[in-house]
Amino acid sequence: MIETPYLLFLGDAPDQLAAKVAIGIKDWRPENAVGQYRMEGCKADLGLTDMSLTEAKEAGAKTLVIGVANRGGVISQEWKKVLVMALEEGFDLASGLHNLLCDEPDLVAVAEATGRKLHDVRVPSVEYPIANGIKRKGKRCLAVGTDCSVGKMYTAMAMDAEMRERGMKSTFRATGQTGILITGDGVPLDAVIADFMAGSVEWLTPDNDDDHWDLIEGQGSLFHVSYSGVTMALIHGGQPDALILSHEPTRDHMRGLPTYQLPTLEALRDTALGLAKVANPDCQVVGISVNTQHMSEEDATAYLAKVEADMGLPATDPFRFGSGKLVDALAAL
Repeated sequence: MIETPYLLFLGDAPDQLAAKVAIGIKDWRPENAVGQYRMEGCKADLGLTDMSLTEAKEAGAKTLVIGVANRGGVISQEWKKVLVMALEEGFDLASGLHNLLCDEPDLVAVAEATGRKLHDVRVPSVEYPIANGIKRKGKRCLAVGTDCSVGKMYTAMAMDAEMRERGMKSTFRATGQTGILITGDGVPLDAVIADFMAGSVEWLTPDNDDDHWDLIEGQGSLFHVSYSGVTMALIHGGQPDALILSHEPTRDHMRGLPTYQLPTLEALRDTALGLAKVANPDCQVVGISVNTQHMSEEDATAYLAKVEADMGLPATDPFRFGSGKLVDALAAL
């Protein structure tokens, strides 16, 4: 188990979105976020207290969590100096990067010398099966996006919280490093061998009560040429009964792909639903989640109203305005 609370390491994050792991922990498990550690040039700010390692230790932090999801998931030499100091200061380290802590000999040596632990949450701990496509009991909902990092995880977590508050049966199913660090369990999908990805999602969302909903954490985008594979695994392995379309309307290109434009919501609906019906012919698109964080409240409200009129589906920003409309749509199925 990863010891809490955390000091959230933002490193030299180039922008706010690069710190999405730390942001997710701060938003959904604020009691575990003692403070933030930022290096020179960091462009992200969680609004938490900036702390030195010593200050964070005195405040009770037990684990330094790498809260940055940079392209390629690399531990830089500049970061490593801080990580070594953290181990020497008495912190455990936790990371969801592809560049594993346990593959860094110097970090392993310091951890062994200091008696500290290295937690790599992106290392699969289960031998997952190959997907068999057999229909499972219970219900499943998956958010699919026009791009990466548009709010798919926030959508699922907000819906799960709303459903629990209503007394409905639901479980948030984490499929990425942020979700796993928040909930303590899940499948690190993008680290699973390709042949077993869909099977790992089947394993994560087993038979359940007929009125139980699994809210599956979405990943990637069918339209993102770098990360479409994980989305396909979620669609076929998850066999969703309901799809939520997720979108961030202020972007002028795909995340990390400046020559690629975001698809329309109509294109996402038609593409994702067609693929979902391969595994579950009864799947429906039931709502739209819009990340309006870069819009004024007036502009956000007007945009959501237009989306509802154009698409004929309920639309909301579940983090800003609540997920009630989306949960109502599930309850109606």
